[in-house]
Amino acid sequence: MATAAKKTTKKAAPAEAAAEPKLRIRVRAYEHKILDLSVKQIMDTANRFDAKIVGPVPLPTEIKRWTVNRSTFVHKDAREQFEMRIHKRLIDILSPNAKVIEALTNLNLPSGVTIDVKMV
Repeated sequence: MATAAKKTTKKAAPAEAAAEPKLRIRVRAYEHKILDLSVKQIMDTANRFDAKIVGPVPLPTEIKRWTVNRSTFVHKDAREQFEMRIHKRLIDILSPNAKVIEALTNLNLPSGVTIDVKMV
């Protein structure tokens, strides 16, 4: 009884994908509804110029919590807890041209939305 040996070959990832320029946009906001509207506006702008888009990728929500005493002297057991949630999204635009970059810089987004743009 002879068994056939299986050979598996792994193909290397093309070097072209690593050299391709990419615009990475990271959007942050305290309210998720405003964040989703802003991401939609960014994606519509990029689609208008026929840019290739990857995303939006939801990143983990950053939660900051604080516990504060309600009273100063006797009532140490009475406490209030506060939290602040920061919602994040990530959008990649593959091989952006000058028109796309110019349109994204001229966007008018609502207050409370922070955008970080990097060329990767």
